[in-house]
Amino acid sequence: MSNLFSGINARLRGASSKPNPNSKSPISPTSEDGKLNSPGGLSQRSLSSSNLSSPSSKLPPVPASPLPPTANMTGSTDDELAAYHLPKPLPLWLNPAYAKQIVKGNFMTLSRRPKAVEQGEWVACQVVEHYRNLWNFVSIVYQKEENGQSICNPTTCPRMSAGGNHSYTWLNNRFEPIELPAYEYMTLMQRWISGKVDDEKVFPTNPAGVSFSQHQQLTPSAIATDGLDEYIGKRSGFPKEFSTICKTIFTQMFRVYAHLYWAHFVEPFYHLNLEKQLNSCFSHFVLAGMEMAMLTPQELEPMQPLLDLWAANGTFPPDSKAYESANLKAGNRLLQLAGMA
Repeated sequence: MSNLFSGINARLRGASSKPNPNSKSPISPTSEDGKLNSPGGLSQRSLSSSNLSSPSSKLPPVPASPLPPTANMTGSTDDELAAYHLPKPLPLWLNPAYAKQIVKGNFMTLSRRPKAVEQGEWVACQVVEHYRNLWNFVSIVYQKEENGQSICNPTTCPRMSAGGNHSYTWLNNRFEPIELPAYEYMTLMQRWISGKVDDEKVFPTNPAGVSFSQHQQLTPSAIATDGLDEYIGKRSGFPKEFSTICKTIFTQMFRVYAHLYWAHFVEPFYHLNLEKQLNSCFSHFVLAGMEMAMLTPQELEPMQPLLDLWAANGTFPPDSKAYESANLKAGNRLLQLAGMA
């Protein structure tokens, strides 16, 4: 996936800032607001009172679709899709023509942990890799337009939401949930995750602490499990709360992906011909997160229709956990609406 974004910078109007070479995260955390509260205690998903206006309504019209039957993609009262309360017309990313990938093959070869790699090392590697991928997309919606405002701003995105049915809140200094504009929420998310990734106590980088996965058939179970006090990453020097922190990081990254799809898929990603890159990174993120138990089906609810579509069209391998939790009937119905089933 390292060459996935090779053409992005050429499509942007402005130049992006260079990352700190000494930092493992894409952007070093700032400390201008002192302490940043962990979003871990905040997994609220609330029903919003009204739908947000689509940012694409104020932008030039979308180029003509290559699919003749796009008129059918106007939502449906079918039982297969009714539970999702999808808007009409359906979002563009639920059209199979725009849900394609740039990577061909089985994504599980990238998502499944190699047998010789210790579990904590693998989780840490996946956290850093997916965070870097995600931040490439976030940096695009942070680009300034001719009017001096970023694509994602408090006017277009007054709340951190994923459609009209899901919105997310942040914990303030008094650990109270507050609603924030999406731009501010994602900035706080970036600072918090960068702070964790660059913290040597949470993500140690001392090569002396690197371990390897012991072969279960050649190692006695008592030694392999190291007793009842075993936890993910222990043999590689990760702290006991490492798994909990990584789950929170994956949850926060998913929320950002969900917002990018619901609010910004057309502008800027579709207009920049980057929808396949976004789809590839997100599907890989979901497969890896569920394989490592960093994501649960309940957390994926805002994007479940797309995951159903990917399960139905073969993007998700049948042996993946993402496939197992998908609703194939809903995915096949989306294919039927587009005339592809």
